Amino acid sequence: MQRTIEKLGRDRRTAEGELRRSIDEIKKLSESLRPLLGRLAEPDPPASRKLFSSSARNEAEDLRSGLIELAGVVSSLAEALVRQAETQDALSDARDKLWDAEHNNHVGIIFKSMEWRIDRHSQTCEDAAAVLKAFAGLRDQLGRLQASLEEKRLPTPPLVDRFVETLEEEHYLRFENRFRGSAEDIRGQQKAFLDDFPEGGRILDLGCGRGEFLELLAGKGFLAEGVDSNGGMISSCRDKGLTAEQGDLVERLAARPDSSLDGIFSSQVIEHLTPPGLRRLVELAYAKLRPGGRLLLETVNPLSVFALVHIYFLDFTHRFPVHPLALQFLLETAGFGSVAVRWGREATEEKLAAVPAVDEAAAILNRDIDKLNALLFAPPNYSILGRKA
Repeated sequence: MQRTIEKLGRDRRTAEGELRRSIDEIKKLSESLRPLLGRLAEPDPPASRKLFSSSARNEAEDLRSGLIELAGVVSSLAEALVRQAETQDALSDARDKLWDAEHNNHVGIIFKSMEWRIDRHSQTCEDAAAVLKAFAGLRDQLGRLQASLEEKRLPTPPLVDRFVETLEEEHYLRFENRFRGSAEDIRGQQKAFLDDFPEGGRILDLGCGRGEFLELLAGKGFLAEGVDSNGGMISSCRDKGLTAEQGDLVERLAARPDSSLDGIFSSQVIEHLTPPGLRRLVELAYAKLRPGGRLLLETVNPLSVFALVHIYFLDFTHRFPVHPLALQFLLETAGFGSVAVRWGREATEEKLAAVPAVDEAAAILNRDIDKLNALLFAPPNYSILGRKA
C-alpha cells in the first residue's frame, strides 16, 4: 500500500511538472506574437508605397489586416489557454489540499480514538496495580485476623478497623486514579505554584495525594514533605522516593514546631474539611510558618455551575464548597497579609458562543451570553495565597 501511494505521488508530481512546462511554453508563444503584431500595425513608409501599384498596395493592406486579425486571435487563444491551464493547476492543487485535509482529519480522528483507548488502558493498569498492592496488604491483615481466630481469641477492634480502612483507602485511590486526572496533567496544572514559595524553602504539602506537587518541589530543590490520611496515597509517594507520612492533616500540622516552615500547600483538600476544621488549619498554618512564609490553598470554585456539577458533586467525600471571599476573609482574620484570590484555567471549550453583532438585539443577546458564561463556566478551580508578615 505504501509503495502504491508513493507511485501515485510521483505520477502526480510528474503530471504537475508537465502542466507547468506547457503553461510556460504557451506564455512564450503569446509573448512572441506581440512584436509581430506591433510590426504589422506600423504604416508602410512613403518610399515603399511608390514601388507598388494602387491595387497591389490594397492587396498587401488586406493581407496585413488578415495577418493582424489572425495574430490577434492566436494571441487571445494563447492567453485563454494559459488562463485555463493555470486554473486547472490551481484546481488540482485545491483538490490535493482538500484531500490532504480530509486525510489529516481522518488520521486525527483515528489518533484521538487511539489516545482515548490508551488513556483508558492506562487507567485500567493503574487500577490493577492499586488493587494488587491493596490485595497484598489485605492478605497480610487477613493473616493476622486468621491467627487471632486460630488462637481462639476474638480479633481486636483495631485489627478489624484497619482491615476496613484499607478497603476504603483502596477504593478512594482507584476513584482518584479514575477522575483526578493523570499525574502528568496534575503536574502541568500545579507547576505554576512553584514560583509562590521561597526558593529552596521547607514546604509541607497537606493532602499530598499521589505526590505530584512533591515531585515538582523535589525537582526544584525544595525541602518537600507530605501528609495524607490515605495509606495508599502515602505508599504511592514512598514508592517514588518522596517524603510523606500518614495521618490527620490538622493533627500533623499541629505537631510541627512553630515558625518551622517556609510554605504550606494544599490542593483540592479544604472542601473535604468541616468549617471548624478549615479554620483550625488556617490558624495553625499561620503559627507554623516563618515570617515571610506562604500559605497556598486550591479548591473547587463554587461560583462555577460547571465545576459544581462536574467536579464537586462527583466526589462523595466532599463536605462543603468554600466561597473564595469567605476563604479570603478567613486568611485575613488569621493574620495573613497580601491575601489574593487567583482563578485557574477557564472552561473555554464549554462556553456558549456569541452571535454575529449585526444589530442592537444581537448586542443585547451577547451581553446576556457573557453573563450566562460567567455564571455557568467560570474557572473550575481557584487558589488563594496568603503571606505571613
